[in-house]
Amino acid sequence: MNTLSTKEFVMDSNTTELEALCQEIRQRACSGEFDQQAYVSQDIIHKLKEIGVYRAFVPKCFGGNEWSPKQFCELIEKLSKADGSVGWVASFGMSPAYLGSLPESTLEQLYKDSPDLVFAGGIFPPQPAEVTEDGVIVNGRWKFSSGCMGADIVGVGISPQKNNETQGLPRMAVMPASQVAIEMTWDTVGLKGTGSHDLVVKDVLVKKEWTFVRGEPSKRTEPFFKYPSLSLATQVLTVVGIGVAAAALEEFQQLAPAKSSITGGAEIAGRPVTQYEFAQAEAEFKAARHWFYDTMQTVWDGIVAGHTPTTEQISDMRLSCTHVARVCARVTRKMQMLAGMTAIYTNNPFSRFVNDSNVVTQHAFMGDATLQNAGLVSFGMKPTPGYL
Repeated sequence: MNTLSTKEFVMDSNTTELEALCQEIRQRACSGEFDQQAYVSQDIIHKLKEIGVYRAFVPKCFGGNEWSPKQFCELIEKLSKADGSVGWVASFGMSPAYLGSLPESTLEQLYKDSPDLVFAGGIFPPQPAEVTEDGVIVNGRWKFSSGCMGADIVGVGISPQKNNETQGLPRMAVMPASQVAIEMTWDTVGLKGTGSHDLVVKDVLVKKEWTFVRGEPSKRTEPFFKYPSLSLATQVLTVVGIGVAAAALEEFQQLAPAKSSITGGAEIAGRPVTQYEFAQAEAEFKAARHWFYDTMQTVWDGIVAGHTPTTEQISDMRLSCTHVARVCARVTRKMQMLAGMTAIYTNNPFSRFVNDSNVVTQHAFMGDATLQNAGLVSFGMKPTPGYL
């Protein structure tokens, strides 16, 4: 039996339930709650479950909604507009892209009570795990486990070993969150509320059927499992920056008409330089955002029609992510500059927008290597492994 209602949440910018949640998230984020405690509060995680974040990609046979990538990213964008950390934590509702590689019998057991499972992972570096007749014995520490404080299940990267020799490809071992210790090491300049702390596992036996090769294609037949998983993992993080930049633009639009210079000059909105700079930033943002969603929808439409994404299409998805993430970081900084001296205080919304959007660009998925690999594809050359 599902613990929450199985109604399918309809993505609509005017949905009262979603609007109320975003307003609450915004108020609590501005109070410093999530940043100060370095994780998103559990009651917010529960409300994310209620609106369908964690069942979005789960197959309908397990009680899920089978959303498209665009539907999901639009929801994460809206949540991120309320607060980047909440959006980032919610983005891991894409976990069925990973968990779908588990055996069918394991998936049935995983979702038998509810499709609303919060997954957090610590992937790198894969830690040696002793292979036994019963499974693998997992030990180690993993960093950057976003949302681990509110997780129901946890996955960690392992390198199966027998007699000190590696056995096959690196895998992920999935276990209940109760079997994992969390060390609160996450102290950053931005996205601090994501609670991306360290995971510590000591002598936990994980049966083989609860492990899988990360990136291995799922045997499930739903269209979602044919969508490039690495691209999706990049997109759901990138869209956090889009939501944050949208919030910065909106915040400045509300501020500019009423804010005057302390020297008695015109309101900010009345200055030609402000009008010029804002229009330019808004145009760059809208163009980059549109390309981001366009590459996603093109691939999804092809998959639904029975086609396999081309190398060029996948590369466009990756390149559009890096591009829009960097545009969004520039936009938030521009809004902070235009807002004047009051925007430099730590508790000012523009400071949070700048810090959060810059952390998005620091993720390896949006690094300079993306640009190099996209260039290789454009010239008909092979990109480095892991790009596609």
